[in-house]
Amino acid sequence: MQRDVLISRVPLFETLPAEEVALWADTLHQRRFPAGSLLFAEGELGDRLYIILDGLIAIVKAIHTADERVIGLRGQGELIGEMSFFNDDGRRTASARAHTNVLMLELSRAEFMALLQRHPTLAFGMIRVLSRRLSDSNNLMIRDLHEKNERLTQAYAELKTAQAQIIEQETLARELQVAREIQESMLPRSLPQLPSYDLGGRMLPARQVGGDFYDVIRLGPQQVGLAIGDVSGKGVPAALFMALTCSLLRAEASRAASPEAALRAVNHHLSERNAKGMFVTVIYGVLDLPSRSFSYVRAGHHQPLVWDAHGRPQCIPIGRAHPLGLFPQPMLEAQTLRIPEGGSMLIYTDGVTEAYDEHGELFGFERLCALATQDDKASAQSLCDRLVDAVIAHHQSVPQSDDVTLLALHAYSFPS
Repeated sequence: MQRDVLISRVPLFETLPAEEVALWADTLHQRRFPAGSLLFAEGELGDRLYIILDGLIAIVKAIHTADERVIGLRGQGELIGEMSFFNDDGRRTASARAHTNVLMLELSRAEFMALLQRHPTLAFGMIRVLSRRLSDSNNLMIRDLHEKNERLTQAYAELKTAQAQIIEQETLARELQVAREIQESMLPRSLPQLPSYDLGGRMLPARQVGGDFYDVIRLGPQQVGLAIGDVSGKGVPAALFMALTCSLLRAEASRAASPEAALRAVNHHLSERNAKGMFVTVIYGVLDLPSRSFSYVRAGHHQPLVWDAHGRPQCIPIGRAHPLGLFPQPMLEAQTLRIPEGGSMLIYTDGVTEAYDEHGELFGFERLCALATQDDKASAQSLCDRLVDAVIAHHQSVPQSDDVTLLALHAYSFPS
């Protein structure tokens, strides 16, 4: 398109006589700017305005800052840079950046003022341009404020949701802490002092609450019930099932004729209250203090580990046994073993032997036997603590995957 035609179509110059337009078309300097180049920057002194012949110019506020914003695009036939002609300080009110390759005509302040003197009616055209720019600016500001208000409203809603979630998490954390304290209170606060016996116990849940338990139940002056259990699953459901099992076992142990009768009664109650199909492995037995005999029933649990005063493990036969809670009449294994004088017994959950490290290596039964029998002078409690520390060290950076529970007993000569 010819320059004079393009100039005559600029709203500001559309009232100029043809000869004035032709004069300008011949005398104005032509400028080219590649895409991405900066024509002028906000705050600079401005003594030039430009008529766009081809391409697009982006008008930018706060350029090269975190608040940079494109407030408009100017195209063919439009003016840019005119605002500095009317500011008292003559500075640019925004930056101009070539959005595409641009071809423009350049007009100096002196040339524009001379044109105004020759054609005063241009002032009305300039007022129209400024009025339109002001209206566009106001509309943009209103739209920008509306968008910011929407973002603030959304951010406020998200903040309230996040706050509610934090409160809920804090409430859950407090409730879990209370649940852990309640669960810990169900374990023996202190183990009984038995003549010529030393007892120790330790439980380390994998989560805030766990599904393991152990118990020591005084049944008479010469008999003590020993129990350990491991509920399927983790967390709160396992902890609730554990609490139920522990309570039932303590109630049935005090009135049952034998350990097997106690576990069968517990299984009956669990089966009636087990809609989720959970189960628990248990060893429960009665220790006769004078004879050091331990008559126990195994419900799907590991056999006890027994060793003599010299640290030599005893071989205990193992048969089939079902966990409690799954079958109306589970298969249970009843045995009686005798703890050697000066010997020890350890019952534990599979969180000990099945603990694994970052390479997938299990803690294992052999490692447990070696560590349990290496120090025959340690107390039963220090044995449990040492084994738990060994399991933790074996985990290294791997999170604990299962509850760890141990109940240890050292037997010495019973006074006559």
